Amino acid sequence: MLIQELERRGNALFRWRSFIPLVLVPPALVLAYDAPTWAGEAWWRSVCLLTGVLGVVIRAKTIGHVPPGTSGRNTSEGQVAESLNTRGMYSLVRHPLYLGNYFMWMALVLATGRLDFALIVTLAYMMYYLRIAMAEEVFLAGKFGEKYQDWAATVPAFVPKFWGTPRSSWAPAGNAFSLRHVIKREYNGVFAIVFGLFFLEAARTAGMGMPAWYSEAWQAGLGGSVALFLFLRFLKKRTQVLHVEGREFSA
Repeated sequence: MLIQELERRGNALFRWRSFIPLVLVPPALVLAYDAPTWAGEAWWRSVCLLTGVLGVVIRAKTIGHVPPGTSGRNTSEGQVAESLNTRGMYSLVRHPLYLGNYFMWMALVLATGRLDFALIVTLAYMMYYLRIAMAEEVFLAGKFGEKYQDWAATVPAFVPKFWGTPRSSWAPAGNAFSLRHVIKREYNGVFAIVFGLFFLEAARTAGMGMPAWYSEAWQAGLGGSVALFLFLRFLKKRTQVLHVEGREFSA
């Protein structure tokens, strides 16, 4: 059946969801090399940066409050959920992490200055994440039954609904916000965007005949970002500084 086939493909994509978006990098670099001149203006670079920040904030607000056993990176075991998230960001949309992903990756797409590329990526993301979301929702519906059905009936999948009936209604998260947990969970994704923006800027300026890598500011910014990334990785792998009791996950 078609639904079963879509679910099977969704489960396959779910296991590789952290890596498949990397296919955007090569075409983005090529397009950035031939980017329009306005793509380098401060106002547009600010738009790209703020788009990425919006994605980071959505993901941080989601992950910072989630209880243990949910919203984990279950890439090897498949999907795991000990409880159903219905509060915090999950009271506005059913898939806030995927919504955050969209804005984070869109920051890189917009940095190319190609709005047609942004439209293509948006459509591709819809097809990509709809399959993942379908597989995830089949799993959750099977595990939590009527509780899940009642929640899904009033909470939209990706876009908060502030009009009509029913409207999205914020329900405060049950757990206190944990910045350390957010850093532990999210630093890889954040720095993927940071490094991506640096290299897209290098490609764009190289296309203009003025490669950014000769700039001391670019070198210092990239070097500082690498140093901070390695420092956070050390804290995660070699210390307990970022450990938060009761908030562990399968990395």
